[in-house]
Amino acid sequence: MRDPYEVLGVTKSATHADIKKAYRHLAKKYHPDHNKNDPKAASRLAEINAAYEIVGDEDKKAKFDRGEIGADGKPRFAGFEGFGAGPGGFGGFTRSGAGPGGARFDFNFGAQGFDAADILSDLFGGAARRGSAGGGPPRRGGDVVATARVPLETAVRGGSTRVVLPSGRSLDVSIPAGVEDGQQIRLRGQGQAGPVGAEPGDALITVKIAPHARFRVEGRDLRLDLPVTLYEAALGAKVAVPTLSGTVELAVPPGSNGGRVLRLRGKGLPAADGKPAGDLYVSLKVMLPEPPDAEFEALMKKWRDGKPYDPRKGL
Repeated sequence: MRDPYEVLGVTKSATHADIKKAYRHLAKKYHPDHNKNDPKAASRLAEINAAYEIVGDEDKKAKFDRGEIGADGKPRFAGFEGFGAGPGGFGGFTRSGAGPGGARFDFNFGAQGFDAADILSDLFGGAARRGSAGGGPPRRGGDVVATARVPLETAVRGGSTRVVLPSGRSLDVSIPAGVEDGQQIRLRGQGQAGPVGAEPGDALITVKIAPHARFRVEGRDLRLDLPVTLYEAALGAKVAVPTLSGTVELAVPPGSNGGRVLRLRGKGLPAADGKPAGDLYVSLKVMLPEPPDAEFEALMKKWRDGKPYDPRKGL
């Protein structure tokens, strides 16, 4: 490993405040959040953290300067008593007692804590944290949420769309065929960067189906307003109805009022994720002729005067 002073760009005579200032500058400069297109940034930050763990801790710094530990923080074996070791044992060790098999030695690295994780937490809003109190692995990075607005055709057939995350980074998201409005897609590892040694969080993408010119989406079902003539509604007819898979023929029963709903089974969103295909609900919308026709108006007046009826009775 490189000399920690060289990594941080400081001299041995630098004060603790100067070392901390240099670390903060480099940690911010090389943090993955600021270097999304640089795959080497994470390893550079790891090197910076390792260097600060040595010279940012006054006890470890003193041991490193005396040659008792190396740049990796591990003890250097300077020899046994009589070969350069201080009284009582190895250089960098203290002898604490002897057992049946010989002397027992304890490591002594000092009690001062290392604050690199705290500094990263200050710099990046708590994204960097220490490991658990029990010495477990550091917590993963945070998840981020975003919305993917897709046309109905993409939701039906599947495809790809670009999503901009809260950080400003954009991703191409694969949309599975038959996705429902409001369904969430999890992209592993595309969230916030974790502390050094921890995995990043995920991106949670909520799919929203954009309004369609003809169809309204309700879960896996679709709804459609279908214009019909007065005589089709009165006498019954077979009319063409658009669906996601092409035009089909729908039988309008005689005497159908405007607003009557007819169902076409399986003509909604296609089956997906073990869910069956939705249905298409067709609402009849009775339309009068355009432009107004004199003969039609005369017929309506005759009906009004000779055969009146009240469709609003009971309201």
